[in-house]
Amino acid sequence: MPSGGQKRKDKIQVHIKNNRAGDLVFRTTPERLASAEKRHPDVASQVETLIDWDLDRFDESMQRAEVLMTWELPTANLKKRAPHLRWIHIIGAGVEHLAPFDWLPRGVTLTNNAGIHMEKTAEYVGMALHMLNHRMPKLYTDQRQGCWDAVYSTPIAGKTLAVIGVGKMGGAGARRAKKMGLRVLGIRRSGRPARYVDQMYRPDQLNRVLAEADFVIINTPLTPATEGMIGKTQLQKMKPGAGLINLGRGPVIDHEALTASLNSGHLGGAILDVTDPEPLPADSPLWDVPNLIITPHISSDDDVSYAPLTLDLLFDNLRRYIAGKPLKNRVNPRLGY
Repeated sequence: MPSGGQKRKDKIQVHIKNNRAGDLVFRTTPERLASAEKRHPDVASQVETLIDWDLDRFDESMQRAEVLMTWELPTANLKKRAPHLRWIHIIGAGVEHLAPFDWLPRGVTLTNNAGIHMEKTAEYVGMALHMLNHRMPKLYTDQRQGCWDAVYSTPIAGKTLAVIGVGKMGGAGARRAKKMGLRVLGIRRSGRPARYVDQMYRPDQLNRVLAEADFVIINTPLTPATEGMIGKTQLQKMKPGAGLINLGRGPVIDHEALTASLNSGHLGGAILDVTDPEPLPADSPLWDVPNLIITPHISSDDDVSYAPLTLDLLFDNLRRYIAGKPLKNRVNPRLGY
């Protein structure tokens, strides 16, 4: 990284790797890049950007590139393949698909997209909380079964939400919940207080928090510490009739235990935006679980603004890179997020 904001004579080489198999939502097209350059002319004049597809020009370009923006990459012999690489930006919030990070060359910074999803995430959280409060998963199950069964609910204000993982996405959900009049409990590794969270706890107090909550939202990344963290024991600790939302990663929840809890009626309903695996196979038993609504990992993605916001974050960090300042959204390889 340039030190002390020293003026460079050469342009910074940026390689953007698109996936042909990926959704258009996540692609950097020439048109999207040109728009970003117009929004950030001070940075655009100091960088030279190559948009690539899959590995078409990867090895050739990476011999010069300092910055790589991608979802995934070939990690073997990266130091040799990319001798000038100093920074990799991942176009998603989760980076578990690249773990473990023993491939990351020393001196290369890894960043992610955490935070660009906040407004869309907050809207989804508001929708999901209202759906659970008004028993929509059960009503949808009844509809599929041709069953007319009046189910009543009380106003959501004054009820308790537990946010498991209070990062940027979790914070956005907490903010929306407070606007809806909920009491918000949070769990984060550090235990540090956060705005919009009435009481913060550490992960070793998870069971206590689950027992108090009417609704639980999972926002944690997938790491060895979070895989399977919501299992049979934790689900049994939740209030009878409570609702569960997973916006983090599918393997954080034991789906067999969740299925049993929904089948027994202990949980009132669940909304999963993430599953394991993804896409969820057509023959997965989860499709037929009662009182469960599944959305295909779209809670935080926006087909209009996702790519522009990603590029704005990239250019903002390029500005910091040029000035020799710490980059936003740095990933800690040891923690995995």
